[in-house]
Amino acid sequence: MTRLLPYGSWPSPISAALIVEHAVSIGEVAVGTDDVWWSELRPQEGGRVAVVRHRPGGEQRDVLPEGWSARTRVHEYGGGAWWLHDDAVFFANWDDQRLYRLDGHGSPRPLTPEPPRPAGDRYADGRVTVDGRFVVCVRERHRDGAEPVNELVALDAHDGGEPAVLVSGPDFVSFPRLSPDGRRLCWTQWNHPDMPWDATELWVAELEERGGSLALAGPRPVAGGPGESIFQPEWVGDGSLLFVSDRNDWWNLYRLPAAHLDAATVSGSRPEAEAVVVVDGDIGVPQWVFGLSRYAPLADGRLLVACARDGVDHLLVAEQTAGGWVTHPLDTPFTAISAVHAFGEGAVLVGASFTEEPSVVVASIPEGGGSIDVAHLRPPRRLGVDERWFSVPEPVVFPTGDGEQAHALLYRPTNPEVQAPDGERPPLVVISHGGPTAAARPQLNLTIQYWTSRGLAVADVNYRGSSGYGRRYREALAGRWGIADVEDCTAVASFLAARGDVAADRLAIRGSSAGGFTTLCALAFHDVFDAGASLYGVSDLEALARDTHKFESRYLDRLVGPYPAARDRYVERSPIHHADRIGCPVIVFQGLEDEIVPPDQAEVLVAALRAKGLPVAYLAFEGEQHGFRRAETIERVLEAELYFYGRVLGFDLADPVEPVEIENL
Repeated sequence: MTRLLPYGSWPSPISAALIVEHAVSIGEVAVGTDDVWWSELRPQEGGRVAVVRHRPGGEQRDVLPEGWSARTRVHEYGGGAWWLHDDAVFFANWDDQRLYRLDGHGSPRPLTPEPPRPAGDRYADGRVTVDGRFVVCVRERHRDGAEPVNELVALDAHDGGEPAVLVSGPDFVSFPRLSPDGRRLCWTQWNHPDMPWDATELWVAELEERGGSLALAGPRPVAGGPGESIFQPEWVGDGSLLFVSDRNDWWNLYRLPAAHLDAATVSGSRPEAEAVVVVDGDIGVPQWVFGLSRYAPLADGRLLVACARDGVDHLLVAEQTAGGWVTHPLDTPFTAISAVHAFGEGAVLVGASFTEEPSVVVASIPEGGGSIDVAHLRPPRRLGVDERWFSVPEPVVFPTGDGEQAHALLYRPTNPEVQAPDGERPPLVVISHGGPTAAARPQLNLTIQYWTSRGLAVADVNYRGSSGYGRRYREALAGRWGIADVEDCTAVASFLAARGDVAADRLAIRGSSAGGFTTLCALAFHDVFDAGASLYGVSDLEALARDTHKFESRYLDRLVGPYPAARDRYVERSPIHHADRIGCPVIVFQGLEDEIVPPDQAEVLVAALRAKGLPVAYLAFEGEQHGFRRAETIERVLEAELYFYGRVLGFDLADPVEPVEIENL
């Protein structure tokens, strides 16, 4: 029999302990000779990134010895920390950031020298030449008193040593990819103040061996430039080069035939690219981390493509016909797709849905479209929770304050054993995602289900500036960060309250990193929300512009304005200078080793709220960086945030949790 209980007070089997128990975050996937490898970030192991190998027949084992973690600090966000050649895995180790090689069951051995500054040389996004002799990868070199230098380097794959520099000069480089015949290298590069989703160039050079190492000849740009973002270049067996570009507003797929590249080498002109997959959807994603893969050339010449449309990932297959490229949709059980690679006659990818966490699967791709067949290599975690407990999101398009439209995913309270009394409306938690160019991912998020199963509604907002809706939507935040995103988060709360979906007097907003900035701005500059939660959020734009790492050091030029010329704008939009305007309770979470948003941003804000006499709670965590990775931290944050909402929004929790000290309450 269904019980009647107020929203927020519903008992739920989705506990904080369940969320972190055996939880992993699946990272990159790589394909060996006849096996599949992937990485797992494991909160239960202190945030260690393990590499797992799955052999034919189902044998599966961890590759790295205990205590080793394949995680790089390049760009501080990392990604692309490991790669393969035959049975050897090359990886950047978290503790010292040096590049290591591991063969079989042996011990990892360092390939790169120990730098004068601890963790001063960092490596990512590598590939091994066809003959297995050399590694080509990104190196980020940190030296005291100087801005880090990002370069492409090459080193001996067996004996290591000091790497030889292949590409130097651009502020940033990524996606070094070797042609199948070993003749050419391509890569992407960009310079301040652009981010990789603003303006990048695709370069190609001839690859030569000189003096026992590699060198480049005739480097030249072949695509990209101002106003165009290039993503994931990949060589095809016939010598042609694929790449993703947003030149037509959407990140679509293009091809440079080998003959065009050869002719351009002789003429010195840029080769003409042909369109392969042109759809109103984004194949590319913002390159916050290395190692991203959203499409793959299949063994039979077709192309498998993941594409975001209307907030959901779709799978497409493209084939070349006499009349050009033809694209067919594929039916899949997934709503979020990543790490797409060719494998055998089909593909391997990471897929998730509204009711299942990410899993590594092998997929067979039918001719002419249709439904794919899927075999799980790493199934989704078995939670022991019936799907009836999961709230399936509803896409919401709502009007913004200035007459535009924005997007969100609405999760309604869902509990098969409880319902609320007639006439009661649930509290709402609005999520402002980070980035701010990221997006609300359309997949099972147990943190959201933790709240919805207890009777809270959640709106996960894809405010203007989010990816997945084309370049124009992404650029709608240019010069307006702290304004347009904030308006959209307040607008969705007001829209849902006016529609009768949620309680107008119990509205909360929460966000992490850049989403924390949006959250704090919403509290300081609008009188809509009754509570707020900031997780390692930005409160001082000036401090972020002055003190952040190289990758983001000019990011705010486009989002806010050049600093210090636009200093007044930075002060005007920084919540730290307007804490007196915040009028509701706030809880703040912060990692004490965060180098992207340093702890002083949180501490100064909390001090200001204390001085005002506003209800405030502050939880800081030793050993945590930007983004919480330890199981005990994640569990504590979940329970503390729920406790905070219960106290300030006025509902009793069904299950006891460790209390949080809320000052001035």
